[in-house]
Amino acid sequence: MTDHELFRKDFIVITGGPGAGKTTLLNELQRSGYPYVPEVAREIIQAEMSYDGDALPWKKAIKYRDLMLDRSIESYHRALSNRSGHTLFFDRGIPDTLAYTNLIRAPISERLESAVQKYRYNKQVFILPPWKEIYQTDSERVQDFEEALATYHILFETYKQLDYELIVVPTLSVDQRAAFVLGHVGLIPTD
Repeated sequence: MTDHELFRKDFIVITGGPGAGKTTLLNELQRSGYPYVPEVAREIIQAEMSYDGDALPWKKAIKYRDLMLDRSIESYHRALSNRSGHTLFFDRGIPDTLAYTNLIRAPISERLESAVQKYRYNKQVFILPPWKEIYQTDSERVQDFEEALATYHILFETYKQLDYELIVVPTLSVDQRAAFVLGHVGLIPTD
């Protein structure tokens, strides 16, 4: 099996630290007809907060990480079973869970090591850099901008160590960012 056979051409990850504009970009791509798989982290936080659960980054980070891995694998399987052969974008990928593990300096489980190798995405991963001018916190995003910077760097290194090619998405308007991504994956012609 060649290196490129390990990667899924049709599953494209868009990642980056918190508050970098990932979801805004993915919503723009969806408006252009390209569906995406939402990130599981925010869903977990919302659910845990709704019933005073403790699988939260600021309470039981390992429990949160393990739940994030389970849900990420489930969403990957759902994407496979609903696959139409068309390009599908992901708001974060399973390697984000490994990056989070590195960020909190937690032990890496065998299950996590196995998952990042087994569940692969397109070799090219789009990463959004920290952008202070648009950064905001909310009830689920409690990290300060310095933590967003640290997250970005750990994500970059984690994906790189897993042999992904990172493409930094410039800090442009959302429609320009969408055109940048679509141009790089060959869905629209580049200038």
